[in-house]
Amino acid sequence: MNRNLYSLPAVIAFALLLTACDKSQNGAQQNPLNAPVPVNAYTVAQEQVVGTDKYPGTVVAINEVELRPQVAGYITNIYVQDGQMVNKGQKLYEIDRTQYQATYNQAQASLRSAQANLERARQDAERYENLAKQDAVARQRVDYARAELNTAQAQVAAAEAGVSGASTNLRYSVITAPMSGRIGIAQVKIGSQVSPGTTLINTISANNPIAVDIVVNETEVPRFARLQNHAAKDSTFTIQFSDGSVYPHTGRIQAIDRAINPQTGTIRVRVGFPNKDNQLIPGMIAVLRVRNADIGEQLVIPNKAIIEQMGEFYTYVIQGDSVVQNKVALGSKVANKVVIREGLKAGDKIVVEGTQKLRPGAKITLDAPQPAPGASAAR
Repeated sequence: MNRNLYSLPAVIAFALLLTACDKSQNGAQQNPLNAPVPVNAYTVAQEQVVGTDKYPGTVVAINEVELRPQVAGYITNIYVQDGQMVNKGQKLYEIDRTQYQATYNQAQASLRSAQANLERARQDAERYENLAKQDAVARQRVDYARAELNTAQAQVAAAEAGVSGASTNLRYSVITAPMSGRIGIAQVKIGSQVSPGTTLINTISANNPIAVDIVVNETEVPRFARLQNHAAKDSTFTIQFSDGSVYPHTGRIQAIDRAINPQTGTIRVRVGFPNKDNQLIPGMIAVLRVRNADIGEQLVIPNKAIIEQMGEFYTYVIQGDSVVQNKVALGSKVANKVVIREGLKAGDKIVVEGTQKLRPGAKITLDAPQPAPGASAAR
């Protein structure tokens, strides 16, 4: 019995040793780091593309005027309907004219009175001048007559200024269209009180031509400056709506802002478009598409072949039964693919499926290769 107790530890140790040796042998045979990774390959080839860069933009009116009153009062008449087209000089709104008409009439009466006093003073001055020539009146009285004439002339000038001011206020009580265009929805109604310079009554904008404003990085300023000087009417600038449809007319750069925003490092660019059919409405959000250098035959690969690491992009290029990692420079997106500007050449075979299991130098096994498809275009 004692002999069996002493031999038990030896038996356990021997069993553990056999188990460890078996695991070691199995691990050496099934090491996943040495096992080839199954992948799908893609042969790099050129395709016909039209590359575009996309910028979120806002449709803005090139010519737009806010209607604000220049006199105070209550709205008594509205001569237009919201949203209608108006012509320059057309009557739009009327502010209560009673007070301004009365002031104008009073100014006119004051002017007539001043003119009558001026005529009397002029006659008196002429009469005393004639008497002075005959030494029939004191010289001092002549001086008084001349002073009264000057005073009367000043009073007429003041009365004329009063008439002009009253006439201006009376004219301002009727608001007319400063330009031709489409009027918006009124911010006031009959009976609303308005204050000069502060109350917004409505807005008029000319919708043809119209523009799209975008914001670009300061590094792109030289490119857009060159495009601004590009005189040809081509499809460099196009608009894509939120539903995916494309505006039928092309645009040209109208202006580049005067300065770069120091906080964001961006600058605003305005691109003008014709808008005869009023498809573009101020405030609308759209995507401005700008043609880039990716035009014609370009190297294109599937997006899923791209690996991003720390802001840089790579692909796995197949060499024999292993892969190497190549850094690439990306261009325009082409549907579910992307243009490669640097890092690959036509005929290279790259990994498109299975990249997540790869590392540089890893062994691979190929599934059926995916051939390069036919021509495609950027969207």
